[in-house]
Amino acid sequence: MPAISYQLYGSRNWPLSDTLTMLRNTGYTEVEGYGALFAQAPSLTDDLASAGLAMPTLHYGLAEIEADPDAVIALARALGAQAVFAPYLDAPDRPTDHAGWQDFADRLVTAGKPLQDAGLVFGWHNHDFELVDLGDGTTPLDIIAKASPDLKLELDLGWVARAGMDPVQAIQTYGSQIHTAHIKDLAEQGACLDEDGWADVGHGVMDWAAIHAALKAAGVQRYVIEHDNPNDHQRFAVRSLATALSF
Repeated sequence: MPAISYQLYGSRNWPLSDTLTMLRNTGYTEVEGYGALFAQAPSLTDDLASAGLAMPTLHYGLAEIEADPDAVIALARALGAQAVFAPYLDAPDRPTDHAGWQDFADRLVTAGKPLQDAGLVFGWHNHDFELVDLGDGTTPLDIIAKASPDLKLELDLGWVARAGMDPVQAIQTYGSQIHTAHIKDLAEQGACLDEDGWADVGHGVMDWAAIHAALKAAGVQRYVIEHDNPNDHQRFAVRSLATALSF
């Protein structure tokens, strides 16, 4: 069974210390951090230790990584993290053609090298905009994945599905490039509109038995449970963990 983590971004509307306690009491042992939390370091390290939680993976902005990779490395070491994923591009910064995405992929390879030299895994976390057809059957995520075997993916399966792609096919396509998977569920059409159309894992439309089998075949060793906008993060954490443990 892969390790199961929780992306703290989904609990950003609740106090961090309360969230960490709730997650530990629910049965989680790992969490994934994101940019806004890191301003709280070193108290974040203490909060994690107090709650008995580890933070093996981080989301860290690409521009910040490029500006000061040593700071990212120091933070990762302080937190005991093993992997760093750049998570997002604002719409005005997104390339629009094959050449632009190739330049971006090369930028990722360059940005990741100091982290990799320090012993960290580095990669990209997708949304849906990297899964559009560029006109020749190629997607931006294809280009990113092919840029270097050392550039890993944190494949967000909810966004894969929202882009209209089959998650199982995506897992088979990217295979060993996938270091970590984001386990996120889509609600039925018209449901959970107050939660941006996302569902608790196992309570939406995703075929988790097939997805888990594909992830296992690809050798993926860590699942990060996520919901971008839950209206009850404890309900989401409890029900989603129960689903993941049933895989």
